[in-house]
Amino acid sequence: MNRHTLICRLGTRDGSAVKPVWRDAVVSEVNFLDLLGELDYGLGHALDRLGRLGLRPEVNALDLLLLASMIFAADSRIPRKTEAQDGWTREIEINLPIANLAAWESARELLAGALRFLTGDIWHFTFRRRTKELEPVLKPVQGELRVFQCVSLFSGGLDSYIGAIDLVKKGMQPLFVSHYLPHTSKEQVQCIEHLQGKYGEDSMEFFRANIGFDSSLLKVFGKSGKYPSENTERSRSFLFFSLAALAASSFGNPTKIFVPENGLIALNVPLDWLRVGALSTRTTHPFYMARFNDLLQVLGIKAKLENPYRHQTKGEMIQQSQDKEFIRETVKDTMSCSSPSKYRQIGESRMHCGHCVPCLIRRAAVKAAFERDDTKYARKLSGVLNSTQAVGEHVRSFQLAFAKLKASPKYSTVAVRIPGPLSDVENEFKELVSVFERGMAEVAVLLKTAKTRPS
Repeated sequence: MNRHTLICRLGTRDGSAVKPVWRDAVVSEVNFLDLLGELDYGLGHALDRLGRLGLRPEVNALDLLLLASMIFAADSRIPRKTEAQDGWTREIEINLPIANLAAWESARELLAGALRFLTGDIWHFTFRRRTKELEPVLKPVQGELRVFQCVSLFSGGLDSYIGAIDLVKKGMQPLFVSHYLPHTSKEQVQCIEHLQGKYGEDSMEFFRANIGFDSSLLKVFGKSGKYPSENTERSRSFLFFSLAALAASSFGNPTKIFVPENGLIALNVPLDWLRVGALSTRTTHPFYMARFNDLLQVLGIKAKLENPYRHQTKGEMIQQSQDKEFIRETVKDTMSCSSPSKYRQIGESRMHCGHCVPCLIRRAAVKAAFERDDTKYARKLSGVLNSTQAVGEHVRSFQLAFAKLKASPKYSTVAVRIPGPLSDVENEFKELVSVFERGMAEVAVLLKTAKTRPS
């Protein structure tokens, strides 16, 4: 087990002494400026893309993205298995040079709490004032100023695809924001082509950013001497939200950032006790989104996250969408799977596995809306599924949850509180319980004839 301190450096002139909070910490320095003094790791390209849209973000929003990138670097490059005392909870310090020291100091505890909830790790943040000589070089705004009414996250998944369709059909002028890595780009591009082909390129604009880090970035070595990585990447939504906030801050007006996610996934009630706590993702949970909104307010960034589909199941999102027939035609090209590359080692291409929780919810939703599903899944749900292996594990978990709901109708009122506090949306409690029950009922129809057993 090792504690880790990551120090963000902005070029060779950034040599100020930094004292880690833990004396025994493994210290890694990450230089975010390239030889031209421009931001590296994809941040500079992201800013250039905004500039071509005539947009220049606020400094606190830029620092938020810099911080989010450091967090993502730590999260994706420090393996839980070897670096966490309990195999999960890591202790990580991020040291960052920022422009507005007072604002960030006041956000320190809020940040640590939000990230603790999101990733399950213990985070410590220290800030130092960034002098003018360390300011990254920003290219002049090149494009003509575009006017946007809102920002909406776009991942290439079915929910964000529906969100995009609904906004465009309502006549909004959205800026769609995406974070991608090379292996996730295909689905996003295909969905963008579908949308632009159907509704016209002039009706929408996409701001896509590729922010990522090489495996050799930090001082972490596996037993083989190779650089390990961490595939849980729970902080990715923090980076995604920060990219959206960067874009929204450029508008100059209070802006809504839409986070399209069905209510069942947003609540993400653990199906069994093995998925309680950090083992159950919380990327769009109401508590976490409220804390991110608090952070935006503290930093003076005039934007606010909102999930317009938090009271709808995935199937209801399809059925109530503004263009159901278009979704029917193109749904197969959206990506919902949590691990679409898991079957590559046996020669299959990147596709939906068919049996993870997001895949099962997707299959249930498409079945409820269309009955027929043209999506290619690696595994069918026929025959007897082994509940001790991946192909049957989550099916069995759903079956156990169905049994709990049937035995105790009031179980749902307890279950929705398990993933995290609902104090920010207490006035929506009945709606949240209802969407959980309806979402589970949707999946129950899909799995009505499914059989599982350990073998």
